[in-house]
Amino acid sequence: MEAEAAKFIGAGLAMLALLGVGIGLGNLFSGLYQAAARNPAAIPAYRTFIFIGFALTEAAGLFALVIAFLILFG
Repeated sequence: MEAEAAKFIGAGLAMLALLGVGIGLGNLFSGLYQAAARNPAAIPAYRTFIFIGFALTEAAGLFALVIAFLILFG
């Protein structure tokens, strides 16, 4: 196998983490919508936790993207 092909395969495998990020964000926001539908008055209490969860989940995706770029161009 050529080195260039191995780099592409490695970068593709690093991007598999985005599958988990998509599933995690779907679960996060579906839970938010269900909680808001049940008790709309409590949304301000959820807002901080939702933003923290969103930021941490997106950070995992960004780390995977950085690793893929390091594999490709490093």
